[in-house]
Amino acid sequence: MTAPVTIDSAELSDRLTSPVPPRVLDVRTPGEFETAHIAGSYNVPLDLLREHRDEIVKHLDEEIVLICRSGQRATQAEEDLRKAGLTNVHILGGGITAWEAAGFAVSRGRQRWDIERQVRLVAGSIVLSSVLASVVAPKLKWVAAAIGGGLTFASLTNTCAMGMALAKLPYNRGAACDAQSIVSQLTGPCPAQPKGR
Repeated sequence: MTAPVTIDSAELSDRLTSPVPPRVLDVRTPGEFETAHIAGSYNVPLDLLREHRDEIVKHLDEEIVLICRSGQRATQAEEDLRKAGLTNVHILGGGITAWEAAGFAVSRGRQRWDIERQVRLVAGSIVLSSVLASVVAPKLKWVAAAIGGGLTFASLTNTCAMGMALAKLPYNRGAACDAQSIVSQLTGPCPAQPKGR
């Protein structure tokens, strides 16, 4: 298995202004995408990409750059696309977080917490409340242990069941995003690319 090809923010910015720019697929939730995204990118949430991979791949014949918050979901999407036969796929190292930190422009919409921050809030709240409640009901300490075990499993497998569940909440959905609308976007004209910093 070959390691995914990662490019940095400056390299992506240069490629976006080239005569044949790559197609940028942002695999975050629609809510995260609406909060901040690179102009000209397409929102193809990871779960939707996995479910409709073969249909979407038919419309991806140019160079592809995958983006998420920090690179974890983009790496998973790259693996899925590679299994479908695509070899022209790259990952933005550090994701949208690195892009913004490097000073490159993003299009902003309604502000939301990203999924990782929501997972920390929910997991931390459950652990804290179950530990405090275990003073009265000692067996509640096992709820904290279950959350700790779940977070350990998430780290080892590079997946997060809590994050996937939170992504389905209305708060994180943002604009409607389905396979048919994504395919129609991919077959239409390319959107305007960013001007850089």
